[in-house]
Amino acid sequence: MILIPLRTDSPIRRTPTANYALIAANVLAFLLTYDFAPDRGPMGPVRVSPLREVVTTYQLMLEGANPAVHQLFTYQFLHDGWMHLLGNMLFLWVFGNSVNAKMGQAAYVLFYLSCGVVAGTGHLWLNDAPVLGASGAVAGVTTAFLVLFPRSRTSFFYWFFVIGYFELPSMILIVAKIIVYDNMIEPLLSGGGNVAYSAHIAGYLAGFTIGVLLLWIRAIPRDQFDLVALWKRAHQRRAFAQAMGSDPTAAARAQYGRMARTDPTPPSGARPQHDPSDHTLDQVFEIRRQITAACVANDFGTAAQGYARLLAIDPALVLPRRQQLDIGNHLMGLQRHAQAAEAYEKYLTQYPAGEYADQVRLMLGVVYAKYLSQHERAEDHLRRCRDALTNPSQVDQCDEWLAVARRALGRPSPETG
Repeated sequence: MILIPLRTDSPIRRTPTANYALIAANVLAFLLTYDFAPDRGPMGPVRVSPLREVVTTYQLMLEGANPAVHQLFTYQFLHDGWMHLLGNMLFLWVFGNSVNAKMGQAAYVLFYLSCGVVAGTGHLWLNDAPVLGASGAVAGVTTAFLVLFPRSRTSFFYWFFVIGYFELPSMILIVAKIIVYDNMIEPLLSGGGNVAYSAHIAGYLAGFTIGVLLLWIRAIPRDQFDLVALWKRAHQRRAFAQAMGSDPTAAARAQYGRMARTDPTPPSGARPQHDPSDHTLDQVFEIRRQITAACVANDFGTAAQGYARLLAIDPALVLPRRQQLDIGNHLMGLQRHAQAAEAYEKYLTQYPAGEYADQVRLMLGVVYAKYLSQHERAEDHLRRCRDALTNPSQVDQCDEWLAVARRALGRPSPETG
């Protein structure tokens, strides 16, 4: 049976240039170090005729008995044959593009090499045989993909008497098939062979750990779908359920509203009240998922409707930076000025140092001064963004509406004050 992963449904919002470069580097290194002699089998021992002297002199493979530091990097770009190379590059293409797009270019290269170093170190810890190949680094990329996109799905091509195509949750593929079966069960069935399973396992652990750490410290962009967000929501569910269970009045209010009360001695046979925690959080998650899908499709009307439903559940909820700003801009375009102002205010509260914070303050100042007659707020926002603006037209606009707000408040304009 032939089973080949083709792509995932995870978003790629910028070109994964670094991943393309790493794939090209692996292919180039293979072409420079592979012996194309006709008597060589596709999975035979490495023979490096074009650069034989360089490879043997500097020992580019990771030598288990006498390793050198540089080998922890160079071994990652050598392969044992066409099948070894193509298998690694296929998985690097399928999962690495999304991880690269999420992490950025330089960070992704450092992450990739770090996973390879950890994988090589893991191999040295348990083996003294030489090792080569990108499998350890690719393993780290695979589990990092799982951390960043745990709810994604992977599409496959299969050939088993018939040719077909199907999708599978990436969580099942990576955990059950790639990690557990390929690296724990299959070695027991096949006797291990010449595959560096310990390097694979170390790479998986490295990718998972580094990915979670980068999310936790917010070194890479967070969203409501990554693994850390799922963990936090699960913890919130448990905490909310415990709070509702320990306080019946709170449970009744969560279900029926602020005026709800509970009878400390409910009548015999009365049905227990349903705990709303799981339902509410699941509903919030589903609405946020719909908003994200609408924003990706540039359907900001649907996204704004979802945002209104979200605020009806909890007025304190805030979307990721780009989505919050897009919805505020959409509401502004519809001339729903009060709602747009509320969305912009939430953006500034949640992301005070956001990329467009000064422009949002300028927009808020104009909205408050021109449409909502809230001149105190207009003056505050315009004054706070005035010195940070660099675009001359924005500076002129800020001065114009700051003067309007101050005149309405009976205060001198900035030019005469």
